[in-house]
Amino acid sequence: MDRIEVYFAMALLFVSVAYISYRYSERFLDWLRFQSIGTRDYIVERLALMFIEVSPNSVLFAQFIASFGIGLIVFALVLPQVVPALMLGSIVTIVGWKAPRPIIDWMYVRRVKTFTLQMIDGLSLMSNGMKSGLSVVQSMGLVVQELPDPIRQEFNLVLSENKLGVSIEEAFNNLAKRIQSDDVEMFVTSVNILKETGGNLAETFDTITTTIRERIKLEQKIDAMTAMGRMQGMILLAVPGVLGAFIYTSDPDFMRPLFTTTFGWIILIVVVGLEVAAYVTISRIVKIDV
Repeated sequence: MDRIEVYFAMALLFVSVAYISYRYSERFLDWLRFQSIGTRDYIVERLALMFIEVSPNSVLFAQFIASFGIGLIVFALVLPQVVPALMLGSIVTIVGWKAPRPIIDWMYVRRVKTFTLQMIDGLSLMSNGMKSGLSVVQSMGLVVQELPDPIRQEFNLVLSENKLGVSIEEAFNNLAKRIQSDDVEMFVTSVNILKETGGNLAETFDTITTTIRERIKLEQKIDAMTAMGRMQGMILLAVPGVLGAFIYTSDPDFMRPLFTTTFGWIILIVVVGLEVAAYVTISRIVKIDV
């Protein structure tokens, strides 16, 4: 009777696993693809937007080195403590696989912010050029000559596309796709509409420049008001490590079980996780979008 119950339980488990696999297999495969090939393609596309050309295979190789390679090194260093080695190695592997995406996003956001700041000088140059009789394309040439990257790269690509037969409106739309910013969208929309309906582009550029400048002032004021909250987050993140280092220096025997026992490693991982969660929470609280 007991054997029949065991067989029945195994059959029920098999059917349950088969049903779940069938029911969610497509969703799981999509998630798996997004975490592997999808991440690689995302990184390649983002780098291409920043005029950095890399092959997909190179990105995938770098992902494996940053995750599994470093994870194996950490695993080997923590041995012969198997459980802590597995835990730390797994954490480092996951972080190494996930880290490139936010890093690339940070690089892209920094590029967009730099471009937006350069638009103040760039649009002023274009406005002055158009007041002196130049066309939009000719005034963009002044920006390419006078200002550094990234605005030089972006405007030069717009001019190159226009020379190859792409309409200036479509070239500007491509610019808005590469630099995803409200200010760039406002600039592109204004140029495209006024070129069709007619209007004073020079005055429009001056207005956009003033708008961008006021937005930047507001962002700087908000940054100053939320600086204390960001500082509290960094202090919160640093205090446990500094305090632990001080106690370890003054009384090593008291702290040694934290690094030499499985339970100690579990406590360390939980503490680090809670610290990171607290820092992320504070960062989101003090972050205000303008």
